[in-house]
Amino acid sequence: MLKIKISVLLSVFLLTTNALFAAELAHIDPQHQVAMIDAVVAVVNDDVITRHELEERTQTVIGQLTKQGTPLPDQTVLEKQILERMIAEMLQSQYAKETGVRVDNTQLDLAITRIAQQNNFATMAAFQAKLESEGVNIKKFREEIRAEILSTRLREREVESKLVISDTEVNNYLANKSRMGTENEEYHLAHILVVVPEQASAEKIRAARERAEQALSQLVAGADFAQVAAGFSDAKDALTGGDLGWRQGDRIPPLFLNELQTLKSGQHTAVLRSPSGFHVLKLVERRNSSAPVVITQTHARHILIKTSEIVTEAEAKKQILEIKLHIEGGASFADQAKRYSQDGSAQQGGDLDWLSPGQTVPEFEAAFTKLQINEVGMVQTQFGWHLIQVLERRNTDVSDQQKRQQARVSIGTFKSEELYQDWVRQLRDRAFVEYRSEEK
Repeated sequence: MLKIKISVLLSVFLLTTNALFAAELAHIDPQHQVAMIDAVVAVVNDDVITRHELEERTQTVIGQLTKQGTPLPDQTVLEKQILERMIAEMLQSQYAKETGVRVDNTQLDLAITRIAQQNNFATMAAFQAKLESEGVNIKKFREEIRAEILSTRLREREVESKLVISDTEVNNYLANKSRMGTENEEYHLAHILVVVPEQASAEKIRAARERAEQALSQLVAGADFAQVAAGFSDAKDALTGGDLGWRQGDRIPPLFLNELQTLKSGQHTAVLRSPSGFHVLKLVERRNSSAPVVITQTHARHILIKTSEIVTEAEAKKQILEIKLHIEGGASFADQAKRYSQDGSAQQGGDLDWLSPGQTVPEFEAAFTKLQINEVGMVQTQFGWHLIQVLERRNTDVSDQQKRQQARVSIGTFKSEELYQDWVRQLRDRAFVEYRSEEK
């Protein structure tokens, strides 16, 4: 029941795709047009990235940056950034195929439906019409969302599932934060990251530092931070200006937190070194959040029938309806869960313990929030069809628990990013990548 973290689903929708690119091609000499479309800019194992694909992605990113009001980096620098990102995406897609990770159309449809709902569209038809009016190719949009879900699943399997965070780490983290007097502080940050490959040579480390110093020199000269991030940062958020949003102090590594203490809003750090590479941080804003945190928690249990290539949505729904009728006829919910549920909670009678807001996927949370105590309801998520029963509710001050959870999330975020960058670098190190110069 973990929430899927689809980092760019909304931003993909919010892009203003430059539909004029295709129209411009119509005015190019046919022979030159074919050559430009067919030109290969990079070979990635057995696949290729063409000039046409790179141009399309570049126009999309330019549209995004323009809509955000971010000054555009140098075209050559921007294209290089985008090409590196496309290579990383292609390597992950290849790895997913090799290891059997896939996203079927049912799961994709559910994800796109959530995007439409989160953007306040009443129907999928209205959402699709809006995309088409902005020049977005629907087929390509679907494949971009599929690729993003795929990347998220790979990260969860290859990185996040292997994270181990001990209570000792949490205790030490909170103790360090207390000594620094930053327990209740939150920071709105932006960053630039220049990655240093694992076991990099002294020459590569020096080149990475020089690149970070070049970015810093542009900032010192008065360049816009988002523009510099788009041109220099290797982080996934580079093309959105490097904005990290608001972060609790305990979600920021001590190395960076120490530097932030000396900054005023709008200022940035010097170049900082971490195991993953070189960083420049900008403090956008700082605030204090010392009020008690009281939330409504729900004690619930559920029965899950998964959908798959073998079990269709209709069959899963039919089975859930049959189980619901048995329970309404007097059968024990716990017994039915132990017998039929395909979730890890089955042996506990489907008991999910106390659930806090944001702990489950949105559809599941919306469903149990509407239920009365002891009421049984049905809902569909990307996992399949669920039968949910709410057992009790309570209002809880979770200030201390939240501090520990936030500390755990902070440590996990830092560790996860380090492991993810290492994993992507390992994919790259094992791959055959060749850049192709184009005939002018």
